[in-house]
Amino acid sequence: MDGDEIAYRDFLQASATHLRAFLRRRLSRWPDEVEDLVQESLLALHNQRMTYHRDAPLTAWMYAIARYKLIDWLRRHARHEGLNDSLEDVSELFSTADTDGSEARRDLEQVLAMLPEQQRAAILHTKIGGLSVREAAAAMRISEASVKVAVHRGLKTLATRLQSGES
Repeated sequence: MDGDEIAYRDFLQASATHLRAFLRRRLSRWPDEVEDLVQESLLALHNQRMTYHRDAPLTAWMYAIARYKLIDWLRRHARHEGLNDSLEDVSELFSTADTDGSEARRDLEQVLAMLPEQQRAAILHTKIGGLSVREAAAAMRISEASVKVAVHRGLKTLATRLQSGES
């Protein structure tokens, strides 16, 4: 986005690798179509690059574009091939269960880094770590009410920032 051609080429190469794996898992019945969809997705990434907010998770943005390209392909394929399968019947293609955990963790860390320490810790303990409010309060050495307020404010701040694209 800053005009660095080498960085952009590296980004596209890394993106192609991720998109290829993402689409290969979803198009196991049509392996010959994967590369075409990777190229369509890369072109869409290029054309839509100005819609990406630098503070938002990159992989979520990339995979959303790839999903739209996959949906378009499925519609075209169903229409041209006369398939009887409803698009609703291919929901397993869009399962997020196979999303790479390390990418999700990196995106989560980036988003949570937007928050003050106490809000970040409260969300990590309760929403991510699964601790009760009481357990989180004990771990953080603050009151239960403070944990609840920190979680509420942190989630509200994240929602506002992610919707507006600010850092």
